[in-house]
This record gives sequence, structure tokens and C-alpha cells, in this order.
Amino acid sequence: MHSNSRIISAKSIHDYVKREHTSCSINTIMKYLGYLEEAYVIDTVKKYSTRTKRELSYYAKIYDADVSLNSLRCMDNRYDLTHNLENIVYNELVYMGYQVWVYDNAGKEIDFLVQRGNKKYFIQVAFSVAEEKAYTGEFGAFASIDNLSQKILVTNDDIDYSTSTVRHIKLRDFLLLNCLDEKER
Repeated sequence: MHSNSRIISAKSIHDYVKREHTSCSINTIMKYLGYLEEAYVIDTVKKYSTRTKRELSYYAKIYDADVSLNSLRCMDNRYDLTHNLENIVYNELVYMGYQVWVYDNAGKEIDFLVQRGNKKYFIQVAFSVAEEKAYTGEFGAFASIDNLSQKILVTNDDIDYSTSTVRHIKLRDFLLLNCLDEKER
């Protein structure tokens, strides 16, 4: 079971454990997730909400502290490049000192809403947007986001897909940045 860069809930894990193995409480699941966080094995990223009550509900995405953990149970030499790439970008954003959330834009998930100081950035991550479906999906997630905050797309593509409202950063350039305001080399 791959877990990085995916939405989880303590209840869904509880239901799986109960169905496949034995029963345990949702509180036990939450404790185990907490232990994994305390041991720096995983990070859980909460969904951004302007309402505190919503942030308290257990909805989060899990990211591995070490992306290689996602490859331990690799089946048929098929590595999950898309989710690993998102995990790498997450780890770099944390290293740069940004506060990170998952953002729901009217039902379209934006991978990250990050903030440092008073600057906010909306970030989408994709292995490639060369195909029309991927391009439409990634850029479509930014629909209805005002231009007061910067919108960034990080991909492994060599072609620059920047538009008048979305800044495209190639992965290799992103990994060299110290902050998101810095220009790529």
C-alpha cells in the first residue's frame, strides 16, 4: 500500500484494518500516526480552512520524510513517480521554511497552499503537463483563484509552460531555489 501524497483519514485506515486483519479503535490509529510523525517518518498536512473547526477534522495528506520509503514495496518495478515528485516538492517547501496546507478550490484540490510571512503561493505539482488532459487538469485547478497570490506549477518538463497568471518552474530549477521569490537559474 502506497501512502505518500495521498489523502487519508483515521476512519478509512480503521475500516481497512478491521476488514483485513483485526479491529482496533480510531483513537489507536490516530496514536500510531502521531508516533510516526514524532519519529519523523511521516508528515501529515492538513486541509486549509478559514474555519478552525474544519481544520480540527481529521483530513490530511501524508508525506514521507524520506521519499525512498515509498519505494520499499514497489511492485513490478513501477515507481509512483507522480506522488514521489509531489512528496519531494513538499519536503523542499518545508526545508525552505514555508507553512504548508492542502487547498480545496471549489472541489478541485490544489496540492499546496504555502505561506511564509505575509506571502501566499498556490502550487500544483505534476510529472508532466505535455498531454492536453494533464495540462487542463493542472491549470484548471487554479481557476477562480485571484491573482493576489502567486500560482506556481512544478513539473519535470523541459518546456516552459508559464502563462500570464501561472509561473512554471522546472523541477531541476525548483530544487536549487532557496525561496519561491527567487528567479530560476
